[in-house]
Amino acid sequence: MVNPLPGNPRILVTNDDGINAPGLQSLIRIAQSLSDDVWIVAPEWEQSGAGHSLSLSEPLRLRELAPQHYAVKGTPTDCVLLAVTYLLVDHKPDLVLSGVNRGANMADDVTYSGTIAGAMQGMVHGIPSIALSQAYGFDGSPDVRWDVAEAWGPKAVRALLDFQRAGHWPENVLMNVNFPACEPDEVTEIEVTRQGKRDVYTPKIEKRLDGRGHDYFWVTFDRLLSDPAAGTDLHAIYNKTVSITPLHRNLTETETLETLQSDLEKGLQA
Repeated sequence: MVNPLPGNPRILVTNDDGINAPGLQSLIRIAQSLSDDVWIVAPEWEQSGAGHSLSLSEPLRLRELAPQHYAVKGTPTDCVLLAVTYLLVDHKPDLVLSGVNRGANMADDVTYSGTIAGAMQGMVHGIPSIALSQAYGFDGSPDVRWDVAEAWGPKAVRALLDFQRAGHWPENVLMNVNFPACEPDEVTEIEVTRQGKRDVYTPKIEKRLDGRGHDYFWVTFDRLLSDPAAGTDLHAIYNKTVSITPLHRNLTETETLETLQSDLEKGLQA
């Protein structure tokens, strides 16, 4: 278990939508409602879908925008790594917050998400880390309701900080928070969920032509609602509930591991 957080934690804020994203401003306000020691280190441009990637073939460029406020030409993982091992090496963050992402990060999305990756890198460094994402489009509106994240974000993070201070938050777990697409006063509760299985956001490759007649391709998705199982992150968001899902960085599937070990042992003995 990690040590209990101080009453005024040093908070590192990052995202994958870029330094100028409105969701980052929402997250800064959430962080500032919890502490007066907030550092912002975010990508210079959008890094959606970057996953837990590092920039190994290009240098990282750091630009100071204001005191404790930096942009990095790199991924969310780069941002957290640079912040923890360089900018804040003498006093590393007590908490990493990543987001607020424009769009939900649930079900299969968590493996692609740069927002999740920012929190995952904080977890790698032994820092309690939370990814926050604002769903939109599920209610038929194209608008992103940042006011939902700002209204419910402090409540969710405070509850998780209490959980951490009680000694119940393992060091190898990050927390994934998703806010529903609705009015803030329509949110019914905060629900602890498991990762769901997306069965509707079918990815497609769309072929187009540029101005010179050359082919190019876009990855697109069918936006259709599914019927997810109760207790999942998808079900919670569809039902106007804030979802909190603990995610583990160890991807080993233990049941298959045990079966595989048994089968291999039998085969070697035959």
